[in-house]
Amino acid sequence: MEFGHFFAPMLLKEIEEPFDSPDFLFELKFDGIRASIHVGANTFKIFSRNGKELTTLYPELKNIQKDCKQNMIFDGEIVLFYNGKPNFLKLQERMHTKNKNKIMYFAREIPVCFMAFDCLYANDKNITNKPLIERKKVLQKFSDSDYFMKVNYIEKEGKKLFSNVKKMDFEGIVAKKKDSLYEINTRTENWLKIKNLKKEIFYIGGYFEKTENAVVSLFLGEYKNKKFHFVGKVTMGKKQAMYQKLKKETIKKTSPFFNYEDKECIYINPHLQCEVWYLERTNENHLRQPVFKA
Repeated sequence: MEFGHFFAPMLLKEIEEPFDSPDFLFELKFDGIRASIHVGANTFKIFSRNGKELTTLYPELKNIQKDCKQNMIFDGEIVLFYNGKPNFLKLQERMHTKNKNKIMYFAREIPVCFMAFDCLYANDKNITNKPLIERKKVLQKFSDSDYFMKVNYIEKEGKKLFSNVKKMDFEGIVAKKKDSLYEINTRTENWLKIKNLKKEIFYIGGYFEKTENAVVSLFLGEYKNKKFHFVGKVTMGKKQAMYQKLKKETIKKTSPFFNYEDKECIYINPHLQCEVWYLERTNENHLRQPVFKA
């Protein structure tokens, strides 16, 4: 790791159920953009998890520099709060804005906040080889502000935190081993995410497959006011029993049964159903982060 230069962050494995453990810390999972911030008296850079520099997109975050006289690297999430909750759909408006005047307008009117959950470089030293609980102590030395907030954690009681997350309809929780070192560019079981997913049953209105791939893309829909509406796509492994049912369908069309058209889709009479878990719906009523379950 080198200060001021991109490195691929440590990633989390996903599990379905929350748990309790004295060996783990439990945090809220914020629905935003994973990012690292390199900040010092003469340096301020923001990198996405894929290496894209985001510094010019969120000029309000440069206020963090006022409290950092030594070179620091923070790991965290860029979050836009709206009506007291993280709002990814509002954040998307900012993610795709390139116009400088619009960027400055958004920075004033709907500013983001950096939710810091780790400190990787402090006082010109790489501290990724220290246990998480020690890095948290370094992070605690920094004050919260309108643009920088430390992510709080609890010990032992992951199930209780997840129960509260469901009541508040937040994205989920994160479980991290207290003694975990920071493993650059690694997805590890020392850090786990448990998402608060919604579960629904949808009709399959069509599918698309590439013969060389082991998955098939399902086109999903639901009935509202006696009309069939497209809600999104989800991938499914070809080993699923549903795949054989799709291949046996006799009524196939090139035009859709719902209000969505894709030249590559094979449309079928929408009577087969599947269970899908997803995070939320977009403004267009499409599913975010859908997962085929059954």
